Amino acid sequence: MNLDEAIDHYLNYIVVEKGLSKKTLEAYSHDLATFAEFVSVGAQRAVPILNELNEQHLLKYLIWQKKKGLVARSLARHLVVLRNFFKFCFEEKFTKEDISQKVDSPKLGRKLPHAPTRLDVDKLLNAPDLKTKRGQRDRAMLELLYASGLRVSELVNLKMDDVHLTEGYLKTYGKGRKERLVPMGKFAICEMKEYLEGVRKKILKQNVSKFVFINGSGKVLTRQAFWKRIKFYALKAGIKQNISPHSLRHSFATHLLEGGADLRSVQVMLGHADISTTQIYTHVSRKHLIEAHEKFHPRG
Repeated sequence: MNLDEAIDHYLNYIVVEKGLSKKTLEAYSHDLATFAEFVSVGAQRAVPILNELNEQHLLKYLIWQKKKGLVARSLARHLVVLRNFFKFCFEEKFTKEDISQKVDSPKLGRKLPHAPTRLDVDKLLNAPDLKTKRGQRDRAMLELLYASGLRVSELVNLKMDDVHLTEGYLKTYGKGRKERLVPMGKFAICEMKEYLEGVRKKILKQNVSKFVFINGSGKVLTRQAFWKRIKFYALKAGIKQNISPHSLRHSFATHLLEGGADLRSVQVMLGHADISTTQIYTHVSRKHLIEAHEKFHPRG
């Protein structure tokens, strides 16, 4: 089997079997096409034979990408794609071995996420003008984002059937369409009730929408539109640090851990497949833990 045929099989697999998003599919397709092009030039063959490849092809490819200016994190992402691909090829018996296992991952520096302080979060949540329909909607979105730790894509794609105000939770679908249940909190529930029973009904009138958050025309609100609203409110509130929808997700996790929540619970609420992804927030909260130790420990 040649490399292009194997890539086609793999891309079909991750769509049908894995249920990955269109965005992820495009990223995988681009990375694998880039690798195939690089290998074909080196092998001086239009379409390389899959079983003729070895770990040296992978190493040369990563070195080539590094010379182009890719940082360690980006190189690691490329290697993840290739490892998933060659693992698939080996499991499907397209190859005799998984050559990617012989290549070490680039060493990554730990990048700590920026989490707005509680004071900045309060300023942001209080920035919308509740005298306007848009302000009431935006306040509900901000409260829900901070209370639940949703990704912005999960927030704007939230459907009416997924919101359970009486029970106090919502249902969302994260990466790989994995379902999870997330508590909403009393403040978010209150704002959501105000929005759903007031503003949303007034905008829709006799029309119907399956989406929770809509614009003035009754259509689903886009990620870009909400991102602009957050930037507007951060500026209005006089917040100097850069704030994005993802910043509130970081604050959600950081403030939970600072309040005493266990790491496993935060992992489930964030929808992280691996707890090591969640552990980055323990580093963000280290200053808080030191301060708590100094304040409460008899020998602090």
